[in-house]
Order: sequence, then structure tokens, then C-alpha cells
Amino acid sequence: MREDLAAATATLARAGVDAPRADAEWLLAGLLGVGRATLALGLDVPLDAETARRYAAAVRRRATREPLQQILGWEAFRGLRLRLTPDVLVPRPETELLVEWALEVVPQPRLAVDVGTGSGCIACAIAVERPAACVVAVDRSAAAAAVARSNARAVGVADRVSVVVGDLVAALGGACADLVVANLPYVPASTLAALPPEVRRHEPRDAVDGGPDGLAEIRRLVAAAPSAMVRGGWLVVETAGGTQAPEVVSLMRTAGFTQVATRRDLPGVERFVAGRCG
Repeated sequence: MREDLAAATATLARAGVDAPRADAEWLLAGLLGVGRATLALGLDVPLDAETARRYAAAVRRRATREPLQQILGWEAFRGLRLRLTPDVLVPRPETELLVEWALEVVPQPRLAVDVGTGSGCIACAIAVERPAACVVAVDRSAAAAAVARSNARAVGVADRVSVVVGDLVAALGGACADLVVANLPYVPASTLAALPPEVRRHEPRDAVDGGPDGLAEIRRLVAAAPSAMVRGGWLVVETAGGTQAPEVVSLMRTAGFTQVATRRDLPGVERFVAGRCG
């Protein structure tokens, strides 16, 4: 299979994939049901004809810039393996830090709300890491909600994660959350055409397009969230960084949030904003 892997790497490199060798390895390891380390130990074993055919098909898909995670059908998020479909955004590593900060400001949430849940990655991570917490996961896409429910069942937290189809917090019926977390679309519409093909062609536009300045949905959430929160609860959101973080700070303060603060992601982008309700 060494030759198959080399050919796949060359194909992906020509297609402009950022990490062609790593992606070629992930695709082959996924087909064989092994990890990349195990794969490296068996490269001198030839592929059977059927596996070679399936591998070539997977490589062709990746060469069209279909996301690796969609081809594999899963992504890892805070130690969980979550199922993915084209109906949901691929979870990003920076969103793991959003969860980390949320659980710092509210170490033991009683009721957490994940707005714009998509795959359910945030809701599932909170429920797994805080066994006493109940979580409501909200998405306006019924298809995304179905993926989130499937993931909650797969990681064993379906009894504490309720998935609701609705717009922001409108469907929560006056829930009294002590933690609201959101990774809503934040890409300005004018910049969508410049996104990588993996995002522009293959991920749901509704999960990416944040309106003229990227803050359309976040602005609405900041205004609406207090109606679903207890006094002293926390709202924690992810932004694109840059000018968005200080703008969201201003939005939260105007909406009556206190102790508003920002946090940087690992590369140093000021990406996350949190505020206390009331």
C-alpha cells in the first residue's frame, strides 16, 4: 500500500490540499479501520482490489476539496468521536477552547443551552464533562438537529441532552439557564467567496454566513439570551476575532451583561467573549 499512499498524496497535492500526506493517510487508515500509527507499520502489505478501489474513490472526493471529515464521517472533539454529515459544520479546534472557557466561568452548570448546535459537539462535550448538567441543544435546521441527537445517543448523554429545532432561544419557553454557549455563523457575507473550497462548496452556508458584518446572529442572540437565563448566568460566544470581539463586548454591555471579558485562542486571536447576565 506504500505505492497507493504515494499516488494519493501526489493527487491531493496537485489538487491544492493543505496537508496531502496526512489526509491520504487518514483516508487509508479510515478504510482499514486503524489509526495512522498502525497504518505506518503495515505499508508493505498490498491492498486488496476492493479496498484499493474504495481508496481511490475517497481520494477523488478529497481532491474535489470535499472536507476530510465528511469523507471519513466523523471528527474528534474534546475526546469524543462525533458523526458528521454535510448538514453540519465540521467542529473546529478553537471551539474546544470555547467549551473550556464556558466550564471555567460556570464550573457546574445545572442547565446549559448550546445555541446553533450543529453536530451537537458543544452540547455533548458539556454533558460528558459535567455529569450533573442538563443541556438543551438548539438549531433551526431539522437536519442538523437529527445529527446532534444521533451524537448525543452515541456518546451516552441522550438522557441529559434535549435537542430542539428553533430560532436561538425562542423555543426554550422561558428556560432558566445558568450557561448559554454559542458558536453561531460569524463570517461576513462579503468574504464568503474567499473561503477555502472545503467551506465554500461543502459546508452549510447557514452555519457560516453571519450577514453583512458577520454579527447578525450574534447580535440577535445577545439581545434575546437574557430571557432564557437566570440572573448571574453566563453567555459565552465565539467570534471571528479581529474587530468582532470588541464589538460583541459592546453589544453585551449594552444588553446589560456585566464582567464582560474576552479570551484569545491558541494562535492568539481574540476570539471568545463572555458576560454575566444581570
